[in-house]
Order: sequence, then structure tokens, then C-alpha cells
Amino acid sequence: MTQILIAEDEERIAAFIAKGLHGAGFETTAVPTGGEALALARTGDYALLILDLGLADMDGFDVLRRLRETGDQTPVLILTARSSVTDTVAGLEQGADDYMAKPFRFEELLARVRLRLRPPPSADEVTTLAYGSLQLNLQTRRMRVGDREVDLSAREFALAETFLRHPGHVLSREQLLSLVWGYDFDPGSNVVDVYVRYLRKKLGAEHFDTIRGVGYRLVDASAQPVTSDG
Repeated sequence: MTQILIAEDEERIAAFIAKGLHGAGFETTAVPTGGEALALARTGDYALLILDLGLADMDGFDVLRRLRETGDQTPVLILTARSSVTDTVAGLEQGADDYMAKPFRFEELLARVRLRLRPPPSADEVTTLAYGSLQLNLQTRRMRVGDREVDLSAREFALAETFLRHPGHVLSREQLLSLVWGYDFDPGSNVVDVYVRYLRKKLGAEHFDTIRGVGYRLVDASAQPVTSDG
């Protein structure tokens, strides 16, 4: 299981991040100091470091600098209350892979973590998913419906990708929660239905069938009758 290191001296925030990542299928270790973060990161056991800048024993920038000076290329996502352009630029120039300001939404943090852990595409790896008139470029993150380009939010993109990886398959709400959100929601949540509705508005309702009591299915609207309930 992929291991993620969290360097955060606010116990409440560290516990919140760790719980969410664990629910998404990651193993986590949380430490409150830069010294501990450096020692653990250098073991090579961690696929990613989530780094706060305001640590008690040293500035997070010092942790990042010391890592990079030794040639350690562990991906680093800075998560901090410092949101100025100057700090953001400094973090990226010193070798951070991403920079995210507090307060934050966990779903965005999870999306960024997954992006940083995604291996670079190989020469024969599929980079575009297509079905009927729908086309999704995984590298440029652009969505097209016929000759029309559509802007999608990060969550809409993830949901569209999931449907396009399982064309014609009935996907239950539980499956979609697991594949797209990665952690458990309140069983009474209608978040899947809400985001499918967003996709229907942007891509066209004819591309999605509702399977009553089960979930949804992506269909080739040009090849079969529309059966969507809307």
C-alpha cells in the first residue's frame, strides 16, 4: 500500500488528513517536526511528503531544501497557511511539486495527491479515452463532445474518466463513491446524483442512463436510443 508522510504540527489537521487518506487507500505517518520528517523521508519508504511550512523546530522550506540538496526527489506537496504569491513561487522554485493553501478542501488535496503519485505515461499508454462523441484527454485534461470543448471541475473530470473507463457498464452509486471520491460518505448522501446531473448538463443527458435503484451507465448516444430518465 502506498505510504504518505505528513509533516504537520497541528494534531487536529494531521489527524484529519491521515483519516481521509487512509479512507482513500493510503498508509500514512504523521510527524510534528521537520527533523522527523527529514529522517523518515530519507528512508525512501514514502511515495509523497505533505509538508507544512510552520513547523516548530524548523521552517518547512529548510526541510525541502535539505531534501533536495541530498538529491532526494520524493514528491513534496506544501500545505500551509502562507498563501502569498511570494511564498508559492519560493516553494515551487525550491523543488516543491505542488503548493496548497489552508484552509483547504480534502477532496482537492486528495486529487492533488493522486496526480503527484500518477506515473508518467509510457509510450504505449492510453492518454485519450473516447466513447461515441465523447473524448477525454488525460494529459491535457480536456473534454470534448463532438467538436465542442467542455470545461470540467476536478471532480467532474474524475467522474467522466470513471465512466469512460467503463463504457456500457452499470456502475452503482457505491462503486462511483469508491472510485471517484475514494472514501466513505454518509450513506444518505446524494453527491453522486448531484455530479451526474452536472455532467448531464455539460455533456448532454443522452449520454447517461439511469438504472433505477442501482446507479448509472454511460451509453453511446449515437448508436442506441436514449433511455435516460434525466
